[in-house]
Amino acid sequence: MSHALVIGGTRFIGRHTVEEFLAHDYDVTIFNRGTHDNPFADDDRVEHIQGDRTDDTDLQTASLAARPDVVVDCVAYKPAEVERATEVFSDVDAYVYISSGDAYGREEIPKREGETPMRPCTPEQAEDDTGETYGNRKAEGDRKVFAAAENGVNAMSVRPCIVYGPHDYTERMDYWLDRVDSHDRILVPGDGQNVWHRAYVEDVASALRVVAEEGEAGEVYNVGDRRLVTLDEMLRLMADAMDTEVELVHAGERELAAGGLAPEDFILYRDYPHVLDTNKLAGLGWESTPLDEAMAQTVAEHRESDRDGSEHDPGRDAEERVLDVLDTLA
Repeated sequence: MSHALVIGGTRFIGRHTVEEFLAHDYDVTIFNRGTHDNPFADDDRVEHIQGDRTDDTDLQTASLAARPDVVVDCVAYKPAEVERATEVFSDVDAYVYISSGDAYGREEIPKREGETPMRPCTPEQAEDDTGETYGNRKAEGDRKVFAAAENGVNAMSVRPCIVYGPHDYTERMDYWLDRVDSHDRILVPGDGQNVWHRAYVEDVASALRVVAEEGEAGEVYNVGDRRLVTLDEMLRLMADAMDTEVELVHAGERELAAGGLAPEDFILYRDYPHVLDTNKLAGLGWESTPLDEAMAQTVAEHRESDRDGSEHDPGRDAEERVLDVLDTLA
């Protein structure tokens, strides 16, 4: 395999995926609508085909123009898009679909490929565009991959959990990074021991390449940090990477209510642990980045960016009210 076509390829996971394949001596073509800045515009190693992946003619044109050995599909959000892509790219050496840990339909620890049930998906959900059906649509996309594999297509899925790292436009991690960088006292919902499995973006990119090279048709592979950390541990990793110290102040539901807040108002908080088993992927030779190294890279790029996670901010004034109540009770 020598030529990779990345559908998407300019923002977050796609951007790192392009860099991963380039680092392993692939020729790379990106295929997207061109609505976002292209970080590879001046890189003569990366070709760009502009088009809409939901347009059958554009997708077919991209296939004929690029003639890829590997296709990584970063922006398939509806099952029909996966089905069409596996038809158009049926002859490639590997088609890898980015699914999601949200495709799992039952809360259990850990969630395992082929064991933990997947979410159902109704015809109405398959055509929906809201966040409420995201996991349903990703699960149905996996089923399209399985069906394609049964028909002889070398199609596989990769299921990341929450992805973090440089160039994360979702700004989920940026909220907490900004808090640690800007304040000495950080309000933490609950006891700080909740666990929401996360995946460093460069590890997701390497997983996509490893699965393309070593994976089996019709299989799905979870990807996430091999060592999980609690919310408290994540914040201390941030503080270490920033060479600072912070006081983590825990607040339960009653204390948070003093500021009109609830635990769910804080991004990356999850009451029930979300943990993916990554042994299957590790069995292909994949490894994850040490957490301190991953956080150091995340912090460095965050500080260079203008992202502060403000869209996820429950309000510092409200947090201060809760901190005042806790000080009074101390």
